Amino acid sequence: MTRTIVIGGGIAGLASAALLARDGHDVTLLESRSELGGRAGLWSAEGYRFDTGPSWYLMPEVFEHFYRLFGTSAAEQLDLVKLDPGYRVLFEGDPDPLDIRADRAANIRLFDSVQPEAGRALDRYLDSAATTYDMAVKRFLYSSFESFRPLLVPDVLRRLGRLARLLLQPLDKFVAGYVRDPRLRQILGYPAVFLGSAPNLTPSMYHLMSHLDLADGVLYPQGGFTTLIDSIAGIARAEGVRIITDARVTAIRVTDRNRVAGVRYDDADGRSTQLDSDVVVSAADLHHTETELVPAKLQTYPERWWNKRVSGPGAVLVMLGVTGQLPQLAHHSLFFTTDWGKNFGQIFGTKTSVPSPASLYVCMPSATDPSVAPTGDSNLFVLVPVPADVTLGGGGINGAGSTTVELVADAAIAQVAQWANIPDLAERVSVRRTVGPADFADDLNSWKGGALGPAHTLRQSAFMRGSNMSKKIAGLYYAGGTTIPGIGLPMCLISAEILLKRLRHDTTTGPLAEPLPTRPKRPPGPTDLPGVTKKPVKSAPRRS
Repeated sequence: MTRTIVIGGGIAGLASAALLARDGHDVTLLESRSELGGRAGLWSAEGYRFDTGPSWYLMPEVFEHFYRLFGTSAAEQLDLVKLDPGYRVLFEGDPDPLDIRADRAANIRLFDSVQPEAGRALDRYLDSAATTYDMAVKRFLYSSFESFRPLLVPDVLRRLGRLARLLLQPLDKFVAGYVRDPRLRQILGYPAVFLGSAPNLTPSMYHLMSHLDLADGVLYPQGGFTTLIDSIAGIARAEGVRIITDARVTAIRVTDRNRVAGVRYDDADGRSTQLDSDVVVSAADLHHTETELVPAKLQTYPERWWNKRVSGPGAVLVMLGVTGQLPQLAHHSLFFTTDWGKNFGQIFGTKTSVPSPASLYVCMPSATDPSVAPTGDSNLFVLVPVPADVTLGGGGINGAGSTTVELVADAAIAQVAQWANIPDLAERVSVRRTVGPADFADDLNSWKGGALGPAHTLRQSAFMRGSNMSKKIAGLYYAGGTTIPGIGLPMCLISAEILLKRLRHDTTTGPLAEPLPTRPKRPPGPTDLPGVTKKPVKSAPRRS
């Protein structure tokens, strides 16, 4: 039986562990922190609960497919609600925000109300987005690119010319061919931010993202995104995965024949422990894995490779517990500056700086979920994109972060207060915590302190993003947002499935058949080891 170690207890690590265990591997997952979730963490204080990372539930069919691989469903695992409005957009100097609705027809009418004939243009844009999305799911997203032969099929070959144009033309230019109004262009260009990039750097292939929010709608799991992590962790345990927390991996051990031998990790007491395995899957940050855990001579992606890559943005996160309600904000609110091209230039340019004012994002789950704040109060999660630069510092509680991070937070609070007409917002804050790029580096080993991972530029998309398998160490594989297919919770689930396909030498390009057959399980392992999460092995509970 294949002994497999998975490094990292974020969504990609948990999903990878669950899939491999179901496929018959003897799986141990090592997580450096005391809690699971990685970027999808949780912080609580004085009755307020905050998701500290992902907050958009998009591509619902990807989540549904993952659950169905295990014979369950999103409805059985999560309590999902559709948001309407899906999100609100506020523009600098404009007193009238735009609400993106829960369905395509309403958004077509919205675009028409802003610019004559823009609704018809949006209709064509979304047709193109849907077609491109379907092609991506069928032929690209679930491919490990171990072989390109499966891509040489009629439906791809017929579209080569169009695919080339979509790859070579940046998203902002593509959008400009459909709508003139700058506000509508910003709405259609914003998906680049989900990809850790900028509209002028992102291939227009990714206009497919607009199919997700403008046509499919935006969902939210009641209780927050940690319920998603809990459900996948529950599935992993049910499949027999051993989960050991407070286990910081310090090295991937390699035999003299350049084959994985296991890992070395420090436990909660700082004791160094060796664990043997036949396979190691690192769902940790790829830069950290390659440059810190692997011997220098065996690095597939050494530092010189990273010197030629583009990081996604860093972020200052501001978590605020606010007394009273804030009807001026929706569950998701976007704040766009007039010259957001300058914002992106400050983040991705050769000479970086913190944008001011910034195009920023505010999440207020208390608009939908009464469990995340005291009755009658509001919780705000503010994300300010900044350069991926650890010298900006880290955050803290009640103003204890670095001077730069706290000044960015103060400016963001003032901006939200002014633009959304909440003049007393700062005075109503009773709980405050900030997170900065240095925290992403220290807590998550993020390359350059980035919040997301490598940006989805042309040279960092699809097979050019890198392989999910070491070229120099047999038995070493990768999963997560820093490898293929890319950034985001759905992509992390897909990365876990691509990992399984890579191990099976499965070169098909579509999702695996549902459900995934169960292969013989390993004998139950001990649950009394230091750091082993002591929870019963059972199916993840149904949430209602």
